[in-house]
Amino acid sequence: MIPQEIAQTIVDPKAYADGRRIDEAFRVLRSEAPLDQAQPEGFDPFWVVTRQADIRQVELQNELFHNGDRSTVLTTIEADRKVRAMMGGSPHLVRSLVQMDNPDHANYRRLTQGYFAPQSLRGLEDRIREIARGFVDRMAAYGGRCDFAKDVAFLYPLHVIMEVLGVPEVDEPRMLKLTQELFGSADPDLNRSQGQVSNTDQALASLQGTVADFMTYFNAMTEDRRRQPRSDLASVIANGAIEGQPLGHLEAMSYYIIAATAGHDTTSSTTAGALWALAENPAQFRAVKADPSLIKGLIEESIRWETPVKHFMRTATDDAELAGRKIAKGDWLLLSYPSGNRDEAVFDDPFTFDAARSPNRHIAFGYGAHVCLGQHLARMEMRILWEELLPRLDTVELDGTPRRMEASFVCGPKSVPIRFRLH
Repeated sequence: MIPQEIAQTIVDPKAYADGRRIDEAFRVLRSEAPLDQAQPEGFDPFWVVTRQADIRQVELQNELFHNGDRSTVLTTIEADRKVRAMMGGSPHLVRSLVQMDNPDHANYRRLTQGYFAPQSLRGLEDRIREIARGFVDRMAAYGGRCDFAKDVAFLYPLHVIMEVLGVPEVDEPRMLKLTQELFGSADPDLNRSQGQVSNTDQALASLQGTVADFMTYFNAMTEDRRRQPRSDLASVIANGAIEGQPLGHLEAMSYYIIAATAGHDTTSSTTAGALWALAENPAQFRAVKADPSLIKGLIEESIRWETPVKHFMRTATDDAELAGRKIAKGDWLLLSYPSGNRDEAVFDDPFTFDAARSPNRHIAFGYGAHVCLGQHLARMEMRILWEELLPRLDTVELDGTPRRMEASFVCGPKSVPIRFRLH
């Protein structure tokens, strides 16, 4: 078994907010116990998969390692029991692509896959550039000081995905608040109660309330798009069919929720983390500013560096062997993406931010059949923002101490105060 101190660190939201604590825990595991079981207090035992090669192996074997048989996100025994009681035996409060296995996963993914394909996204480039320029102008209006996370990075990808989805701009603050409540449920600054969550009932009530608010909003949107379809993603979901049948209510609502949350939050985290890294590394900032061809490398390195999705869980459907270890049918596995993206066997000097890193074989978008559906949109958004911002940004430095969210599933910077000169 993994030492208890490290096991407790893996499930501690505060360790991810610290960054160094979680990085060190996974560094020790990659070196001393790259595939072993953990059993933190209150949790069922689970395998911790820390090396990138092993994570890729699991992700490539979708029939052997399922997403949906148990919770797809690490959860306590008590929380799992209560969710199953609420959801008629299901371990999931929502049922989106990440909770699905085939054939449902392939069928539901196919519904919007073309919408997010690179050739489809090219038609959005001019509009996204217009949005990016607007945010650079907004940043300039702050007069040399702002919180880049709150004032730019959170809002720019939010505006893009809400326009794609069909959510009016007036509702964007509501969508941002609900997203932060969902992913920041353990963070006292972001969760629904605006304080410390002290027990399972309180945590679940908060999550339920957030999910219910999302569903109320998107149920009304579904009814509207069925009456009057438009050329937006909401109309695709509202009028979509799987094997000739309309999407189930839970599945449709979950589709909206994943688009409206993961569709911007992870890009926001990566964008905020990139500027944080550049502000701390003036040589990197000067290099990327002087050579726009490095923007692609900046994007990939910031995705690796932040890795906003920290884990997904898989469940073995049969006895298996992985990295020489015997995995039993029914065993639960945690795929640690931050660990895979700091793997010394894959990356030279993995704890250094390097925009010129090449190749950069990160796995922050996942791998295999479940690879992130929105990865091409995310890369396009970041590329366009840096193309618009870097030529105008003369100087940037930190103006205080940046802070990260307290969360063990999806998290990134929540505050990046900067001083800058923009022309």
